[in-house]
Amino acid sequence: MTLFLALCFFGVAIGGITAFVIFWPLSLVHLRERHPRVRERLGDNAFLRPGALRWLLAGGYREVPDRQFTGLATPARISLIVILGALTASVVLWLWSLAP
Repeated sequence: MTLFLALCFFGVAIGGITAFVIFWPLSLVHLRERHPRVRERLGDNAFLRPGALRWLLAGGYREVPDRQFTGLATPARISLIVILGALTASVVLWLWSLAP
């Protein structure tokens, strides 16, 4: 049962990755077109850059006064939290299943 739950959490992480791949690039394109200063601060190729992901995870995107951008960045942040939480739960359950 433990491995089944770990597999379920892994499936949830895959769903989070799917949402992240949809919303985060849309957010970055929106920044590139309408907020070049913020985009410069995140740097080129910000899709998987640790600083940009930390900025997203910490909610730094809320400083941009654009409701359309925050409407794209909020689901990206939620999906990133889901990815991290589900992978953590999956690894914990997998390790627990290895215990004698």
